[in-house]
Amino acid sequence: MTAVLLILPFVLLFLGFPIYLILFTTALLALKFLSGGSVHIIQTAIFGSLDSFPLLAIPFFIFAGEIMGQGGIAKRLIAWIEAVIGGVRGSLGLTTIASSGLCGAISGSSVGSIAAVGRVLFPALRSGGYGERFSISLIASSGSIAVIVPPSIPLIIYGATAQQPLTQLFLAGVVPAILVGIMEGTYVVSRARRQLVPVRSRIRWSNVWTATKEAAWALGTPVVIFGGIYGGAFTPTEAAGVAVVYAIFVSRFIYRDVTWKGIWKIAATSAYLVAQILIIVAAAGLYSWFLTTSGLPPRVVAGIMGWKLGVGGTLLLFNLLLLVVGSFLEPPAAILILTPLFMPVITALRVNPIHFGIIMAVNLSIGLFMPPFGLNLFASHSLFKVPLSSIYRGVLPFLVINVAALILITYIPPISLILLGRH
Repeated sequence: MTAVLLILPFVLLFLGFPIYLILFTTALLALKFLSGGSVHIIQTAIFGSLDSFPLLAIPFFIFAGEIMGQGGIAKRLIAWIEAVIGGVRGSLGLTTIASSGLCGAISGSSVGSIAAVGRVLFPALRSGGYGERFSISLIASSGSIAVIVPPSIPLIIYGATAQQPLTQLFLAGVVPAILVGIMEGTYVVSRARRQLVPVRSRIRWSNVWTATKEAAWALGTPVVIFGGIYGGAFTPTEAAGVAVVYAIFVSRFIYRDVTWKGIWKIAATSAYLVAQILIIVAAAGLYSWFLTTSGLPPRVVAGIMGWKLGVGGTLLLFNLLLLVVGSFLEPPAAILILTPLFMPVITALRVNPIHFGIIMAVNLSIGLFMPPFGLNLFASHSLFKVPLSSIYRGVLPFLVINVAALILITYIPPISLILLGRH
């Protein structure tokens, strides 16, 4: 059965099967080889994987993010960031990175962040001296920050799978996300200076004040979400529900950028996105159940511990594996499949599981724009009609930067744990 669980998924993946079908097919064949296996296992495992209160945050955050993207909230946040950063050579590139992080902090979705930021900033970047290849590569890579910055959907799934508190995972993702943003921003500014990218209009406090007044309600979104969570008013899941109500109120009654009919269409689109994620969660839950009952995790622990790589060597091995897997699989599927295998090893090595969750998130964020199959690459190609070959070449510097950030985050745990009061 172990051969079926490990080899068949790769065969089906290279044949072009969708990931949920790969996992369901593999699990059903594993059931056939499992002596005494009952079909009741299927419904029990699927229900168990979905019966999780933290997972309720996913549909709420996706819905809230879609409303903000189409209801004018994201547009006003981007305008506010541009007003604050304006006047620096490379300011539009910095605005792209900061906007991606802020939109990710609202929606938790990398592709959603790319769509919201890219539609506003890609034309300006392309015509502002950055060039098409660099512009689209910057949008594709900075959009992956949404995987790290709270309320990251992959972190929600990791928390549910590894039984770790979401409030701590969210807090642990803040400094690593800022680190990635600073490293990317440093490269963008240095390149803008070398290329003599034109300086946009100088910062004017009157413009900042106008943009702040216009974006005041939009800026209230992260305040409501994180202020409520860390102020003890509600849980992360409840915060997601509050974010939906707040987004509808602001978009419909304050900015009046959407109608009730528009909100209904956004709800339908969100339901489609949620279904795509949850069917993967259900399939991966079934697959993980068979993976666990096959006795593979203890053998993995024994094998890795037998290599005597130590903590540093084991984390390096996991990083390499996650980078490869992340370039083929979406973060939710990768987390659901690999977490049950990795956690026994992490526990045996006494690595902080919160820290490891951030390591996984950073790895998988890089996989989103790693050639040839990174999801952000295809999303950018589809949204902006830029050839994939051009995007592949353009993201290479950002891959180097993000891998350097990954190394720092992996081997300096306080980067992830400092806001938790741990070292």
